[in-house]
Amino acid sequence: MRPLVRTLLAVIFIAAGVLHLARPRPYVRIVPEYLPAPAVLVAISGVAEVLGGVGLLVPATRRPAALALIALLIAVFPANIEMAAHPGRAGAGLPSWMLWARLPLQPALIAAVWAVTRQCDAVAGARLVRRP
Repeated sequence: MRPLVRTLLAVIFIAAGVLHLARPRPYVRIVPEYLPAPAVLVAISGVAEVLGGVGLLVPATRRPAALALIALLIAVFPANIEMAAHPGRAGAGLPSWMLWARLPLQPALIAAVWAVTRQCDAVAGARLVRRP
């Protein structure tokens, strides 16, 4: 993956994490009701996003950060569905169709983050091959 795309992903996750921490209320509102302690879960996800974003920028932590971000994206998907199903809860003011239309972007984001892990594998493999 090109460094620019990796950096863009890192910025997206860091910014999202900062928003979760600085303005948690809209995120707390979309945590599914069956989950406990929504404010704590939002704070944890915010910290995870910031750490994961920073981790993408550091070669030694890139792969574990990418895998953790993929797990996080899967874990928060129910909240995205909750937001689409109940658009008034988050107070985003976005039309319902837009909230539903953004759901397929989650797998695309997972694929982009996965590409970071594949690049890490390629770099690690290249280091194992000695050139004469």
